[in-house]
Amino acid sequence: MINPVSPLRIVFMGTPEFAVPTLESLLSWDECQVVAVVTAPDKPAGRGRQLAESAVKQAAVKHGLPVLQPTNLKSLEFQDELRSYAADLQVVVAFRMLPEAVWNMPPRGSINIHASLLPQYRGAAPINWALIHGETKTGVTSFFLRHEIDTGDLIFQDAVPITPDDDFGTLYEKLKTTGAALALRTVQAIATGTAPSLPQMESATLRSAPKIQKETGRLDFTQPATTLANLVRGLSPIPTAFTQLPDNRTLKVFKAQPFDDEEASGPDSGNVGSWHTDGRTYLRVQTANGLLDLLDVQLEGKKRMPIADFLRGINAAVFAG
Repeated sequence: MINPVSPLRIVFMGTPEFAVPTLESLLSWDECQVVAVVTAPDKPAGRGRQLAESAVKQAAVKHGLPVLQPTNLKSLEFQDELRSYAADLQVVVAFRMLPEAVWNMPPRGSINIHASLLPQYRGAAPINWALIHGETKTGVTSFFLRHEIDTGDLIFQDAVPITPDDDFGTLYEKLKTTGAALALRTVQAIATGTAPSLPQMESATLRSAPKIQKETGRLDFTQPATTLANLVRGLSPIPTAFTQLPDNRTLKVFKAQPFDDEEASGPDSGNVGSWHTDGRTYLRVQTANGLLDLLDVQLEGKKRMPIADFLRGINAAVFAG
């Protein structure tokens, strides 16, 4: 690799823990210099509602990096401060949508690390939606930022298999690590002038990844059991799928699977939404196609627990409706 004449000056932008390994990977390469970090303002959190710093801010402070926390990215004061760092490149991971005046500021542009194989799953929640749709493969993509969200020219992509046991939590960890390695490889290619820039191919079969709303997690038992199991996977451990018990208490569901029994499918198995339990070891709900076996749950006001523990603490008569 041909080293650049001087270290590549980088401004890093990100907020959640997902972005921290990428920041750490850039700091590990001597041929670039992270000159500033842009992250979200501190926000009240927890029961005490005390101000909490983002994971990226905590990492930046640990490394002694200047931190910018603008409330308005279009603010001329913020943009003047950002410009003062004279960045060659901006690297963005899990941050807000940038105005053109910001993403177009550095001479080498701005790149984003997105947790899908673009152009599939453009949007705020690509990891969730890949699982919800039952995908068996996803990945990470580096691309140059442009006007429309997640539509810029592609640089590199790395695929990651989705295993049957994956949920949002486990897949998040895999893509966090893979994304950090991809980001460093991308920055190295940009520094040496070897980075490709390929337009994204549009297709009528593209799936989007909009922000997850609370109602996204409501289990609709008129759907097939497999569809519901994938919804649970895609929202576990946060923000979590949920349903209402017959007594109207909310039950969060962290793990579920279709009950593998031919007699449990079809219209003769019971009414959609009916509950089935032995009061000790299993709790299942009739769906449009088969029973959904609830394995790991949390009743409102209680702790998360395996289904057997949950059943020991509840009167089975509740499920008779």
